[in-house]
Amino acid sequence: MDLSKDNKRVIALGFFDGVHIGHAALLQKTAELARAIHAESAALTFTAHPASRIGGQPIPLINSLEDRIYLIRTLYSIEEVIPLPFDDRMMHMPWEEFITDYLIEHLSAGGLVAGHDFHFGWKGEGNPQRLSETCARLGIGCHIIGKVTLDGITVSSTFIRSLLDAGDMERANRYLGHPHMLTSTVEHGKGLGRSIGIPTVNLTIPAGVITPAYGVYITRILLENGESYPAVTNIGVRPTVDNDQSVSVESHILGYSGNLYGERVRLEFFSRIRPEVKFPSLHELTAEIRRNIDATRRYFETHDKTVS
Repeated sequence: MDLSKDNKRVIALGFFDGVHIGHAALLQKTAELARAIHAESAALTFTAHPASRIGGQPIPLINSLEDRIYLIRTLYSIEEVIPLPFDDRMMHMPWEEFITDYLIEHLSAGGLVAGHDFHFGWKGEGNPQRLSETCARLGIGCHIIGKVTLDGITVSSTFIRSLLDAGDMERANRYLGHPHMLTSTVEHGKGLGRSIGIPTVNLTIPAGVITPAYGVYITRILLENGESYPAVTNIGVRPTVDNDQSVSVESHILGYSGNLYGERVRLEFFSRIRPEVKFPSLHELTAEIRRNIDATRRYFETHDKTVS
């Protein structure tokens, strides 16, 4: 990515965790304005959540940076996503310098779009009003997007995290505007699924990303070659067969047989079938998994789900 070129950019400002329907209004306006002035559409996002650095307490994120970039580019046709480390220099940068030196001079911003709650600069002293006033003085277009609500609730990453934490995947997806997703590399597991005739692919939740409530989910898996398949996914500690309490993500792919070890796959979540349960025997666990497979098959027979 060449940040030194002279092309003007219309830049969306935010962290964009989850890339939810509140962000949608902001990103759509960015793409619209960029087309109008024949500029590049761009989104600025931080590689780590600023609040984690400032407050010293990690904030579990809805998405990895990889998935955030994918969603911004794919769903909203943003041409360029600029990942910015939130380091000491950025944390202590005065708010006006962030606008004039970084956004306008370094990134060639010809227009800026931000949300109603966007704060920036040292101690968060930069706010939408100061952004608008500075842009007006410098002749730079600026649009502030108001809050977006659904069912009387302000759409926010914080609220969506609470839904994922509760396993309310269908409601979380309504606020996201797309299926919750996880991109990971397929790893070797313990081979239990294959031994009972229900092979699984084993994935890992990226560091710093929220783990949805333990349980079994209706999902879909997208392979590197573009093929997609329904899948049954268990997230949890496998209490029936394990005692080490390590969290695993295991997906049985319906209608697929093959070796995916080392392949990068994307998992989309649609609905939680049940919480994780410790079964009295492996036989009863196997019977329940087969019922979950049937439930997943019925779900995709009655829901028109296209790959995003």
